[in-house]
Amino acid sequence: MRRGAPVSKLRMRVVAITVALGLAITGTTLAAPAYAVDYPTWDDVANARNDEAATAAAVAQINALIASLTAEADRTQKDAEAKATVWQEADNKYQAANAKANTLQEQADAANAKAAGSAQRAGQIVAQLMRGGGGGDTTMNLLLNSKDADDLLNSLGMSQKVSEQSYAVYERALLDRNTAQALTDQADIAKNELFDLKAASEKAFEEAKVAAAAASAALAAQQEHQAQLQAQLVVLQENRAATEADYKAGIQAKFDADVNYGGQISDSGWAKPAGGYITSVFGYSADYGSKFHKGTDLGAGCGANIYAAHAGTVIFALYGWNGGYGNEVMIDHGGGVVTRYGHIIDGGILVSYGQSVGVGTNIARVGSTGDSTGCHLHYEVILDGTNVDPVPFMAGQGITLG
Repeated sequence: MRRGAPVSKLRMRVVAITVALGLAITGTTLAAPAYAVDYPTWDDVANARNDEAATAAAVAQINALIASLTAEADRTQKDAEAKATVWQEADNKYQAANAKANTLQEQADAANAKAAGSAQRAGQIVAQLMRGGGGGDTTMNLLLNSKDADDLLNSLGMSQKVSEQSYAVYERALLDRNTAQALTDQADIAKNELFDLKAASEKAFEEAKVAAAAASAALAAQQEHQAQLQAQLVVLQENRAATEADYKAGIQAKFDADVNYGGQISDSGWAKPAGGYITSVFGYSADYGSKFHKGTDLGAGCGANIYAAHAGTVIFALYGWNGGYGNEVMIDHGGGVVTRYGHIIDGGILVSYGQSVGVGTNIARVGSTGDSTGCHLHYEVILDGTNVDPVPFMAGQGITLG
């Protein structure tokens, strides 16, 4: 049961659970709409206990309701997991391609700077060798019309005005220019591919988000009602008295959780999402081989609290493999900033889709689900759809990770 869920209602109705069962507890069959379910109250259970036939009917109805809740939760969970896996695979391709494009652009910039230096050195040699015979024009031609460099070099070579050593300088300039152009072309191609990859990732995320919301609603319905139904079933089967107060006390004891953040909150309103040392860094590293690691891993202990790094709205909360993330939560903080929390322990998600959370809210527990070999928090920061290194980002918010 999610925190804050009402447990004191005597009659609850859940939309989107397609069960049409008659309420046979009081001996009267009441047709329920296909889009809603009527759940028995404690008064209904108490009345049924006095009649053997009514008791049997009530037990059958409760068992059917429990089975329906479980089936619906399982169905939506499997659908959400499948869509989440498609999304994670698409996003992995985009994030890796984005990192490659950035690297190629850096290499192209460096190569262009080197080519410009080589061209300048070559131009200086031309100026010295031509000695007033148009050397200045030749230098300018080489610097401003680098595409004609090979023709110029051939011309200089044939006229025997350039020594072998000087000619090597020109060849170096030409090679640097070609290398820079090739890297620039590769960077441009890589950037063009990003548009399609990002669009595919965003489309898959929207589908996964809708599926996760449905799974979250089904799970909430199951958790909210199944505990009471099972408690009522025990009362009927054992023919003993019980009170709603007893039920609520048990639920409170089971799901009570500490939601208060005990750590420091920065002046900009950010908090450390979990304790522990940094066990894996962002990007490419020896730990991940050829894989691109989209976040920072914090080696907090199993079951340790995970806190919302900043105030926002939960936009994804789903149990399962989820493309390797395991059980995960995502929070939208507005302004294009999203944080992700992965490898949460089974049963350790403490928030639900659409829920507003404050900075430092205890949203989950550390686990080792998904593609994980030990308990830790996989923490991501996403800016306008692109993953960035959480360490410098959080440092900029006044929070030190690790």
